[in-house]
Amino acid sequence: MNKPKHIGAVIFDLDGTLVRYQGVEFESSWGAIGAAAGLKGEWDRLLTQYFPRPDAYAEWMSQNARLLAGVAVEQVAKKILPPPYATGVREAIYKLRKHYLLGILSSGVDLVAEYVRKDLGFKFAVANRLLVHDGSFTGETETIVHLWKKADVMRQTVLRIGLPLSEICYVGDHVNDIPVMDLVGLSIAFNPKAAELEEVADYVTRSFADIPMLVEEWQHA
Repeated sequence: MNKPKHIGAVIFDLDGTLVRYQGVEFESSWGAIGAAAGLKGEWDRLLTQYFPRPDAYAEWMSQNARLLAGVAVEQVAKKILPPPYATGVREAIYKLRKHYLLGILSSGVDLVAEYVRKDLGFKFAVANRLLVHDGSFTGETETIVHLWKKADVMRQTVLRIGLPLSEICYVGDHVNDIPVMDLVGLSIAFNPKAAELEEVADYVTRSFADIPMLVEEWQHA
């Protein structure tokens, strides 16, 4: 007899999934921060230069962070917070929080990830850090979640929360989420940005409100 399928935690990507910043590439918190600081042109130039170079991701983040040196955090935060949640996020998270441990695993920025964690009642948020001193960005960053190595961080995360990968549902939207989707028990592509995601994910949805139902459906299939 097959063992019943069980999900203990639902872990979300941030950029383009929980939050959707308009007018910046990938609807991302990184892009939103650059635009809010008046640096969109420089930000886009670095994106063009570094995105095709997975090996240079940490260098890319460092270059972005240097441009922010001395910029007041409040100046940026008041333009990007509260974040533009995907339609249906609050309602879906309210339902999921009753039954599952919820977390964020993102190559986005802690400034946004921590806001979302507190605002929506997530247990944890793992994201990259922009260092701050005396209310201003220092120009330094700490790469916690490499854009192309999210699977490695997922393995570390499940050890910390004490659940097997088979009991994790992961929700993401882009190609860098594919290795994570290959690891976990249940994968959901929300508003996928690439056809490859639709081929890999267990479910594909363009309605965030459907996610609680999909998690339940998978467990009882």
